Amino acid sequence: MNLTKYSRREAHEVRIGDVKIGSAYPIAVQSMTNTPTADTAASVEQIKRIADAGAGIVRLTAQGRKEGENLENIMREVRKDGYSTAIVADIHFVPEVASIAARYVDKVRINPGNYRTSNGELEALIAQCRERGVALRIGVNHGSLAKRVFDEWGDTPQGMVASAMEFLEVCRREQFDQVVVSMKSSNTRVMVQAYRLLVEAMAKEGMTYPVHLGVTEAGNGIEGRIKSAVGIGALLADGIGDTIRVSLTEAPENEVPVAQMLVDYFAEREGEFEVAHPERYHPTEFVRRSAVQMPVAHDEITDAFCVVEAVSKNPSAELRAAILDMEDKRPVVVKRRYDDADAEVVAVKAAADLGVLLLDGLAEGVWVDAPALDEKMQREIELMILQAARVRFSHTEYIACPSCGRTLYDIEKTLADIKSRTSHLKNLKIGIMGCIVNGPGEMADADYGYVGAAPGRITLYKGRQIVERNIPQEEAIEHLIALIKEGGDWEDPA
Repeated sequence: MNLTKYSRREAHEVRIGDVKIGSAYPIAVQSMTNTPTADTAASVEQIKRIADAGAGIVRLTAQGRKEGENLENIMREVRKDGYSTAIVADIHFVPEVASIAARYVDKVRINPGNYRTSNGELEALIAQCRERGVALRIGVNHGSLAKRVFDEWGDTPQGMVASAMEFLEVCRREQFDQVVVSMKSSNTRVMVQAYRLLVEAMAKEGMTYPVHLGVTEAGNGIEGRIKSAVGIGALLADGIGDTIRVSLTEAPENEVPVAQMLVDYFAEREGEFEVAHPERYHPTEFVRRSAVQMPVAHDEITDAFCVVEAVSKNPSAELRAAILDMEDKRPVVVKRRYDDADAEVVAVKAAADLGVLLLDGLAEGVWVDAPALDEKMQREIELMILQAARVRFSHTEYIACPSCGRTLYDIEKTLADIKSRTSHLKNLKIGIMGCIVNGPGEMADADYGYVGAAPGRITLYKGRQIVERNIPQEEAIEHLIALIKEGGDWEDPA
């Protein structure tokens, strides 16, 4: 093995208020409020809680003129209370609101799916951002590509890259470099592939825009942390990423320590291993090293498998190099020892280390050797990693958004209630989405969907098709259970 130096992808400096991101700076951690942006007091208090948890950047939705204009009041109160936290406005659907938000905030995030590059809207926003020193994020979402992009590319990583590059070309033409780009998806395989292809496309064009990492709709609990760590960790292992958000269906301040744990864990790798790039993955399709149909947890290993264990500070690089050098053609189980006593810490580290080997088709099993945890917990973490990497589905997957000011119901409680009724089901994906902005798109591969349609009203999906509209929220879970039963996917709890 020829392992020399780990280094981050080169990314130029972008200023977001007092925060600087780019490869010369530590990876910045951020989160997003879930309070109504029209509620100044609630939004300010939540921003402060997120900042106190350690996030240097906080994003708020601004879905309409009222919310956009109220960003002025929020900014004033946050600064008056002594917080220099960088504030970002998240814009969907209404480009006019981006120009309102740009008067007040430190960065504006726009979704190319809601903009056109042919009418001068983007150029006008760039001019406004340049004048105030406001950064811009080109935030592509797998679930909300523009129709013209979708018609040409489908909802593919290639389509996501095409969408981003179109907007980045405008930014370059306008000589505006205070731009960050993201390629988010709830599917870790799509997310990782899209970011890798984006970085490759930017490199060909000599672009060094910083990259924002995140897995959307990851859910909650250890499962949500593992899903985020698999996707984000795979890219951090590539040296990709300048700011990250771990999206959880929990209080937003809970996201911050998980993201910081990932940042700190990868910061330890600086100066040790070289980052490899396209030679280890197929850019257009998933290719496995072996023909194993059921990847395994540690208690399922037989002589048909070969165990490869990591001992260095950069497990993913060490394991990859070892597997690529192997003459043994048996399917590989990747192993790593963790002496931490906290199951969440073990889960996040193991997912970040081992998930990428599954995503890249190099491994067919994981072994999380964590002596401080009982056997059941070790197995559960292993199965969650396999599922997050989308190679083995052993329990219900919940594609649940983290919620924001657009959310139309108590999504955290609803997720818990739906889990309590459906977690025993096998090989099923259920989307629980706060609103229609990204909901139907991000849960496109879900079997069933529960989406906020209006305050107190829910629309149910089977696959991509709407089945029932505007159900009173208090009745919606029972309707969802009935829909699952009608679809033949229900099993009575054991």
